[in-house]
Amino acid sequence: MIRFLQTPGPIKKVVLGGMLTVICVAMAITLIPGGLGSDVIGLGTPGQGVVANVAGEPVTALDVQREARQMLRQQFPRGGEQATMLLPYFAERAAQNLISRQAIIVEAQRVGLRVTDDEVRDELQHGRYSATFFPGGNFVGQQQYEAILQGADLSVPAFEQTIKNDILLDKLRNLITGSALVSDAEVQQEFEKQNVKVKFEYAVLRKDDLLKQIQSNDAELKAFYERNKATYNNSIPEKRKVRYVVLDMAKIQAGTAVSREELQGYYDQHKDDYRVPEQVSVSHILIKTPLPGPDGKVDAKGVEEARKKAEDVLKQVKAGGNFAELAKKYSEDPGSGKSGGSLGFIGRGRTVPEFEKVAFSLAKGATSDLVQSSYGFHIIRVDDKQAAHLKTLDEVKDQIEESLKQQKAAQAATNQVNTLLAQARSGGLEKAGTAKGL
Repeated sequence: MIRFLQTPGPIKKVVLGGMLTVICVAMAITLIPGGLGSDVIGLGTPGQGVVANVAGEPVTALDVQREARQMLRQQFPRGGEQATMLLPYFAERAAQNLISRQAIIVEAQRVGLRVTDDEVRDELQHGRYSATFFPGGNFVGQQQYEAILQGADLSVPAFEQTIKNDILLDKLRNLITGSALVSDAEVQQEFEKQNVKVKFEYAVLRKDDLLKQIQSNDAELKAFYERNKATYNNSIPEKRKVRYVVLDMAKIQAGTAVSREELQGYYDQHKDDYRVPEQVSVSHILIKTPLPGPDGKVDAKGVEEARKKAEDVLKQVKAGGNFAELAKKYSEDPGSGKSGGSLGFIGRGRTVPEFEKVAFSLAKGATSDLVQSSYGFHIIRVDDKQAAHLKTLDEVKDQIEESLKQQKAAQAATNQVNTLLAQARSGGLEKAGTAKGL
């Protein structure tokens, strides 16, 4: 895709115009039944697990909960129980936002865009977070950095992954908009629009000055009122004085206990939500092959030169050379080369087929021969392997417990409300509330 954008052609304008729309529509998005709405935030069946799969990448209920609460804080900064009641209405919108965002991120990765650790550090130091983490140009220190993120309910890896995704989205946006063309005629038209000036004269009539000149008597006022009486109906709004009792949901949830049996029961019913797919941690060295020319053909001589260079690097690797240092020196992958070639853990469907087939077939610690793909020649090393497995109950216990507490607290609050309502109707609201210490 990047090579297509780098080559001229009349079809490119049409493709760029519809790319962003097609990205989201074309992704393989699988919604998990029961994943959206109030279930996600714990007002129905606990919604922990996966809400949707976007090209194999999960959007979890925990992600949706965090996004929905952030949206709620932006709309209602003062918070309160009344605002919390609106949380279910934000959950579906939050899920759709995350699904669309993940679809675009996956597409950016598919076309070959990558973000390095250096780019993340540069964004933290000079971007919108610089005042927080680099006041006066000086880093606040690792301990303070982690404390700030912990206060925002974020881990360091999760926060830095968000920064990487933001940079990735900017790269894709710039890649598309950077290929847009503006003609000289359009520039001239906009220049004239912004710079044409008109000289005119005007007079100002002030309303207050005119009203001072107008006199009306009681008869005229009465006649006007009679003609327009209908417009004054209900012009003074109805008012009511109310009293109410507030239940503290946080207090109810804090006093809610979840038994081991309840955790086990939920875990047994939702095991599919906790299955982890097969993954491999890989590093690679890429020697690029030439881009196709205007005629669509690739320079065979250039391909052969790339092959010879890759074979020379492979010999150094097999002779005991330091893979990471060789990657830094020779790899032409802008995303991983500077970091020693590491791509981290990847799942199936994340790379081109030629690369994936070899990466998943090698043993841990093994290095491949040359692997040719549309990008060039790869030397692949498998750093670690993780077989598909089911997370244990202890690994996901905290997630399940939080969701079950929310569900049980909501049910307990409903029961208390019904009891208060019955007592208030029979003995008065104040008496009912006081009896419950509310």
